[in-house]
Amino acid sequence: MTVPRLLGSFAPGAAPAAANPLLVLLPSLGTTTALWDGVVARLRADQRTAGLRILRIDLPGHGASPVVRAPVTIGELADAVLAVVDEAGGGAFHVAGVSLGGTVALELAAAHPDRVRSLVLSCSGARIGTPDGWAERAASVRASGTASLVTGSASRWFAPGFLDREGGGPGARSLSTLVDVDDESYAACAEALAGFDRTADLGALDAPTLAISGEHDTVTPPASMQDLADAVPDGRHVALDGASHLAVLEEPAAAAELIAQHVAAAERAGAASVAHDRGMRVRREVLGDAHVDRAVAATTPETAAFQDFLTRYAWGDVWDRPGLSRRERSIATLASLTTGGHENEIAMHVRAALRNGLTRDEIAEVLLHTALYAGLPASNAAFAIMRAVFQEGDAASSAPAAPDTPAAPDETP
Repeated sequence: MTVPRLLGSFAPGAAPAAANPLLVLLPSLGTTTALWDGVVARLRADQRTAGLRILRIDLPGHGASPVVRAPVTIGELADAVLAVVDEAGGGAFHVAGVSLGGTVALELAAAHPDRVRSLVLSCSGARIGTPDGWAERAASVRASGTASLVTGSASRWFAPGFLDREGGGPGARSLSTLVDVDDESYAACAEALAGFDRTADLGALDAPTLAISGEHDTVTPPASMQDLADAVPDGRHVALDGASHLAVLEEPAAAAELIAQHVAAAERAGAASVAHDRGMRVRREVLGDAHVDRAVAATTPETAAFQDFLTRYAWGDVWDRPGLSRRERSIATLASLTTGGHENEIAMHVRAALRNGLTRDEIAEVLLHTALYAGLPASNAAFAIMRAVFQEGDAASSAPAAPDTPAAPDETP
């Protein structure tokens, strides 16, 4: 077995700059990337997602992608999608898929968690149908071609009355497209679904997951999509009224709104995570691992939000700004703490000032200067704390290592 070659294209409307977030859209068995036309148009008109790079990728033998003449697995289709993404600039991305496309998206999230920022599964599942059912479908297509599937697909794909109401719209065009899908490629994709089952892995998914179902879908009914969302740690399910298996085609406005909300929330969470990581790095550089480890170990459910706020905004933002050096920030911090009478924080920031390159004489000079404006009693107390820290350092340098001191209180940066 080999990884098939797939082709994709960027939806127009935004400059495909590598810095812009990427959303990958995958269609269902028997359809092409045109399935997403209505959703893409609305995402482009939405301020939250107007800047997304939107990359749509066709399945083997569907639309622009070459045919396959050998068996494929969902894992190989996922690897083929990654190859297209890497050609387009690589990195982590958001991914949404319908039915078969959803299984490929799920495989990406399960097998390559570092690449998937968020996951949208529309009318899909960790397992769809039965192996025997897909084997029968593959045999039927090989014998009679995809044209033989049109009538059955019309009833599976769309809610009652939809095709009549829309006339010759996207639904009718999708059925016409089905006739053009390569028979052997369709059969190979059906057999790939026969061998796919990620049910046991749902509880380990890291990506925020949105499950969208159609009210009338009998292939992946709303109850099955709710079960999937319940099994994922960060899962959510929404059923679209009046839709069936191709819910994103039947209700593009509702689907686009859900996807826009989901991607925007994932982007905010990702930005917060980056800020937290950056803040934790600066916090450790300034205060030292031992202090930060004690503070983190002492975190409780009641103080967790404060610790996150402290790390992201104080250390990840203000302390990491280029306008002042670390030495200068230590000077400002010592002066501010002394002026405010925050004596419980001074010792920690005397140690931080030493780590940031201030000498003992320079720290003493800062406290002397602060006495002019903060008052003698405040600076006198700060001098006493400074002396204690210096004596502690002298003792530590000449004595055997001592056990860690008790956990420090939440610090003021």
